[in-house]
Amino acid sequence: MSVLSFRRGAVGVGAAAVLAATGTWVMWPAAIDGRLWSEVRPVIEARIAAESRGGREGETVPALDTRWFCRAEALELEEHAGEVRAGVNTLCVEYGVQDDNLVECGAGQYPQVVRLERDETAAGGYRVVAREEPPDGAGYARWTESHFGVFTRSSLQDPMSSRTLEATARAHFGLPVDATVGEC
Repeated sequence: MSVLSFRRGAVGVGAAAVLAATGTWVMWPAAIDGRLWSEVRPVIEARIAAESRGGREGETVPALDTRWFCRAEALELEEHAGEVRAGVNTLCVEYGVQDDNLVECGAGQYPQVVRLERDETAAGGYRVVAREEPPDGAGYARWTESHFGVFTRSSLQDPMSSRTLEATARAHFGLPVDATVGEC
C-alpha cells in the first residue's frame, strides 16, 4: 500500500467521521435552557391540567371531589422574538379522596407542543397561544414524526413517574404523606 493511498483513505475516513458527527449534532435535541423552562413550566402545567377535564370516572362521582394534577418534562425548548415553542411529554393524573386515602381515577401520558408568548399581565409572565397533541390511533406516529426529532421521539416511550403528582395531591387534599393510593 502506498503512502498516497493511505493518506486518501485517512482523509476519507476523517470526512465520513465529520459528516456523521454533524448529522448526529443536527438530530440531537438542543440542551434545555433551565431558566426559561422554570418560567414556562408552571404556565404549561396549569393549562394542561385545566384542559384535562371531561369523560373520566372520577368526575362522575361528586363525593370524590377529584382534581387533575399534571406534570410536564421538557423535550425541546426554543425561544424566538418573545415566542416560546415547548415540546413536552406530559403526565396527567386525576386524584380524589375516598376513606381518607388518595384514589387515582384516570391518567394519561402523551407528548404535546405548546406555544407561549411573553405577556407581563399574565400569571407567570407568559400566556399559552396554542397547544397541540397527537391524535389517537394511526395518526399518532405521523404527528410525532412531524413535531419531534428522532432522539426526542425515542424518549417519548419512557414512562413518567407519578410520585411527585401523588405528593402534590396528598398535600392538596390534606392527607398524610404516607396515605395509600388506590383505584377510583
